[in-house]
This record gives sequence, C-alpha cells and structure tokens, in this order.
Amino acid sequence: MLRIYPVVLRTIEGLRRTLGILDHKDRDLSRQLRRCSASCALNLGEGQYSRGKNRAAKYHLALGSAREMLSCLEVAEAFGYIPPVSSEMRESFDRIIGSLVRLVERSG
Repeated sequence: MLRIYPVVLRTIEGLRRTLGILDHKDRDLSRQLRRCSASCALNLGEGQYSRGKNRAAKYHLALGSAREMLSCLEVAEAFGYIPPVSSEMRESFDRIIGSLVRLVERSG
C-alpha cells in the first residue's frame, strides 16, 4: 500500500465537520466535495493495483480530484461558509498533491 493512501483517508475524515456545515449552506458544493474526495481515494486505491498507462491514468485522476477537494474548501471559505482552512489541512493537501504529482511523473 502507498504511504499516501492513509493520509488521504485521514484528510477525508477531517472533512466531516466541514461537510456538515456545507450540507446546510450549499448542498451542491457539499456533494461536489464528497464526490471528489471519494474519487481521490478510489482512484489512488485502484491505481495501486493497476499497471502501465492505466496506473498513470488512475494517479492522474486522483491528483485532479485532490486539487478539486482543496478548491472546494477554498470556494467555501471565499463564500464565507467555513472558517479559513487550517494550516494542518493545507499541509495534508500539500503532502497529498506533492505525492500524487511524483506518482504521476513516475508512472507516465
């Protein structure tokens, strides 16, 4: 298993409260955050057992979804729905996105 996979799962767990807030403030944004969060984890998990170009494609999808997760949070913050994203959460995203960039580069 990739070391970044549990980090992705912990980051998703850390979004529970935010998702609850967004469910009341902007249901569409909440659904989008749920979808891209699941997509990130699922594509990363699938990529671990894929080969060749399929592996690279799965990691690339996971990378896009991770960036979309952060974008959802930034949009929610800009709308005033949630407080500023914590430095710990930003560090998690930096780690996830950085790891996925390296995986994509190695796999492609």
